Amino acid sequence: MSLCSNVFSKTMTRLTIGIAMSSALLLTACDDHNMQTSTTMKATADLSVFEGCYTVSSDEPAQIKVSQQGDAWIMQMKEAASAKRVWDDPEALEVIENSEIPKFFSIDPDNVDAVLGRPDRVLVLAHVKPAYANIDPLLDSEYLSYIYRGANTIYRVECDDVNTDILANPHANIIIDNVNVDAHASS
Repeated sequence: MSLCSNVFSKTMTRLTIGIAMSSALLLTACDDHNMQTSTTMKATADLSVFEGCYTVSSDEPAQIKVSQQGDAWIMQMKEAASAKRVWDDPEALEVIENSEIPKFFSIDPDNVDAVLGRPDRVLVLAHVKPAYANIDPLLDSEYLSYIYRGANTIYRVECDDVNTDILANPHANIIIDNVNVDAHASS
């Protein structure tokens, strides 16, 4: 019986090892498939979230326009009031990998679902996932911009075809009244 028991034990050991290895290979294959799906999903980010116009303050007219021409994405800046056209010549935009986000923004790349930028990286736009934008008290917009070494939120606004004097001094019409010192002293 010990010979039978020994053969049975070896067979069971081989069977157990075979099942364990098959399971490991199956799990590895599933994990590789999930990694490929994740990479594919990031590579095919929904860039349509960028189509539209943007400004640096939600109550200002549009200053940047992002649109799609064929398979390519472009941006245009609004021209000054003295120009004979509203928007300047289109500049190409390209998809930027999420791994590059820390170069431009101080946000966890997992909270960003799409990034576009000029090839020279003078302008980079990021779309923050709406769920994250809703809980981060520092964000009041789903859109971030990096413009020549500075990052900030930008606001999506209605596109218009009206020239504005974007070069004008925004502080030119501010009137500061004198403070009545006597009124503060008596309180």
